[in-house]
Amino acid sequence: MALHQRLPGPPLDTLVEKLWDWCMPPAPHRYERVLPQPGAQLIINLFEDQTRVYTDDAERRCLASPGSVLGGPRLCSQIIDTAEQIRVMGVVFRPGGAGALTGEDMAAIAERDVDLAGLFGGHAGALRQRLLETAEAGERLMLLERWLHERLRMPRLEACVAHALAWLERTPQAARIGSLLRESGVSERRLARLFRRQVGYGPKQYARLLRFRAVVTRVYGQPQVDWAGVAADGGYCDQAHLAHEFRRFAGITPSAFMARRGPYPNHLPLD
Repeated sequence: MALHQRLPGPPLDTLVEKLWDWCMPPAPHRYERVLPQPGAQLIINLFEDQTRVYTDDAERRCLASPGSVLGGPRLCSQIIDTAEQIRVMGVVFRPGGAGALTGEDMAAIAERDVDLAGLFGGHAGALRQRLLETAEAGERLMLLERWLHERLRMPRLEACVAHALAWLERTPQAARIGSLLRESGVSERRLARLFRRQVGYGPKQYARLLRFRAVVTRVYGQPQVDWAGVAADGGYCDQAHLAHEFRRFAGITPSAFMARRGPYPNHLPLD
C-alpha cells in the first residue's frame, strides 16, 4: 500500500501536472480539510462508487457525487470523508488544462464536482471498471494516461491567457496586475472573461490563490513562523491582511493550519 505518482509524457504534459494512485489503510480521523490548488482535478474512487464532501459548518452536511468526477477549479477548502479515501486515483490538471481536454467552460463548473459520465458518457464507466480489474498501481497509471491521450485536444489557450498564467506564476506575490494588462495588450474586461472561461476564475482571484499557495509552501515545514515577515515578503499589506486571505482560502486561521499540519501539506486532519 502506497502513494504512486506518474508524470505524463508529451504532449499530455502540457495539460496535466501529474497522475496519482492512492492505496492506503483507513485514516484514524474521519474528516480532512483539503486546501485549494490551481487547476481542476479528476478523481476516480476505486473503493466506493461515490465521492463525499461536507459543508464547512457545524451541521457538516454530506454532499454526495458519483465515484468518478471532474473537480472544478476551487478557491475554498473542502472537507472530505476519509472512510472512502482508501483506493483512489486522480489527475491534477495544469491551469487551463481541463478546459482544453473537455471543452467545458471552467467558470461554469468552478467549486463543483461534475460526474465524469456526463462528460465522457459510457467511456467513464468503462475506464473505472478496467482500473478495478488492474492489480498493479503502475499499470493503472499507464492505463489512465492512455485513456487521457485518446481524448486529448491540444490546448488552445488564448494567447493573453497563456501569457497571464506564465506572468502570474513568475510573480505570485503580485498585488496588482496593471503590468500584466499592459504586456498582454488587451482590456481588463476581455482578459477577465477569457481567463474565467479557460481557468475558472479571474486573473486577480488566481493571483490571490497563488499568493496563498506560496505562503503554505513557505511555512508548512517550519517549527516557528514570523508571520509579519511572511506577510511582507508575500506582497500582503500587513499580517492582518495575510490572516484574512488565509481564512478566505483555507477556511481556518494561519495558527490553526500550523497546529493541524499532517504528513501532506494540502490535507489537514480534522476530528
